[in-house]
Amino acid sequence: MPHTDTQTVVITGATAGVGRATALAFARRGWNVALLARGPQGLESTAKEVEQAGGTPLAIAIDVAVSDAVFAAAEQVIERWGGFDVWVNDAMATIFAPIAAIAPDEFRRITEVTYLGCVYGTMAALRHMRPRDRGTIVQVGSALSYRAIPLQSAYCGAKFAIRGFTDALRTELRHDASAIRVTMVQLPAVNTPQFDWARNKMGRRPQPMPPIHQPEAIGEIIFRAGQDAPRELWLGFPSLKAILGTMLMPGLLDRLLARKGYEGQITSEIEDPPSPDNLFQPVPGGHATHGRFDARAQVSTPAFNAALVRTVLATSVIAVVAALASATTFVLTDRSR
Repeated sequence: MPHTDTQTVVITGATAGVGRATALAFARRGWNVALLARGPQGLESTAKEVEQAGGTPLAIAIDVAVSDAVFAAAEQVIERWGGFDVWVNDAMATIFAPIAAIAPDEFRRITEVTYLGCVYGTMAALRHMRPRDRGTIVQVGSALSYRAIPLQSAYCGAKFAIRGFTDALRTELRHDASAIRVTMVQLPAVNTPQFDWARNKMGRRPQPMPPIHQPEAIGEIIFRAGQDAPRELWLGFPSLKAILGTMLMPGLLDRLLARKGYEGQITSEIEDPPSPDNLFQPVPGGHATHGRFDARAQVSTPAFNAALVRTVLATSVIAVVAALASATTFVLTDRSR
């Protein structure tokens, strides 16, 4: 079995958008980068970019919804480089449509790619990491894993499921006193090609709900998460607001999204006939990191450590409760005179 001292990362959904930006972030540090995706043309173009950026690519054409294919890909990486240090689960699929317009096979496919693809990737990573008792698994999530929105019910459901699966995994690793690390990165809206090749039944072209972020900033944060492994990061102020808003005022957000969730995701541009989509087959041609929203996308993205945010909130709540208790005591004491 070949061995290399260079660190190795495996990335699913690696040929476009956030996955491609993440691959390039690792490549710029000289890593070996295993690229897992379906389309051979996208894999070829991404591999060239990885090499130009300073990394060593290995392109593997697989469908992450097929468990045996994911396990075989992991073995191929081990055979080539002796193992891997970081595994990034980024592959996803979605559809823009109300629930009543989504067919059962479409729901199943999105769940198999987005949720089970993450599960199979994690299982493949653990098969290699457990005997060595080291390594980092990065789950690429979304603010939509906390706050579901209309027109993307299948995708939201899958992202919620990933969060639950990941929490269960953490408890098992802790029970086993394992040194394997798991981190989850919750993304905001990102300028990726997803909005040009996702299946769409709305008759008009879709868009990310603004504000929109560029994938390079996201890729850099995912790279850092692979090194530092915080429990969870919330990326961008929209994610922070959506997650905290859901915790504090879920009903209010339901009403707000009922009014604005459709127009926020669907443009006025007519899509007739619908563009080719990648739900069951990859879209032909080379892929890209960016979508069509460069003019509207922010180049920087803040990352909030969820544990620190929760600590600040808990401290603030305790302070408010203490102040209210103090005020109540004062009023009661004053009235007793």
